[in-house]
Amino acid sequence: MALATRPISWIKAARKDFEKFPAEAQATCLRALTIAAEGEKADVVKPFKGVGSGVFEIALPFRGNAFRVVYAVQIASAIWVIHAFQKKSTRGIKTPQHEIDLIRNRLKALKESLG
Repeated sequence: MALATRPISWIKAARKDFEKFPAEAQATCLRALTIAAEGEKADVVKPFKGVGSGVFEIALPFRGNAFRVVYAVQIASAIWVIHAFQKKSTRGIKTPQHEIDLIRNRLKALKESLG
C-alpha cells in the first residue's frame, strides 16, 4: 500500500522569497518537494546539517546562480518549507551563517507554534 502524500506547508516569508526565483528554478524545486511529500528524496536534495535531524536542502545550481530551499519533514504531518534563498557566494559550498541562524530560528518558532 502506498503512503499518502503529505501536504506541503510554507512559512509565509519562505514562500515570498521562493516566488522571486526564476520560473524554471521554482518548477524544479516544486518537483523535489512533491517527491519529498511522497516519501522519497530527489537527486537535488541533501540533508541540511547543523540544525537537527529531519531537515533537508534542495540545492539547485541554475544559470550560474545557486538557489536553496530548506524544508523539514518531522514537524506535524506536513512537509514544512522553512526558507528559500539565493546563495550569493560562488566560492565554496558553505551556507552563510546568517542563513543558518534564520533557518534555526524559523524552525524553533514553527515547532513552538505547532505545539
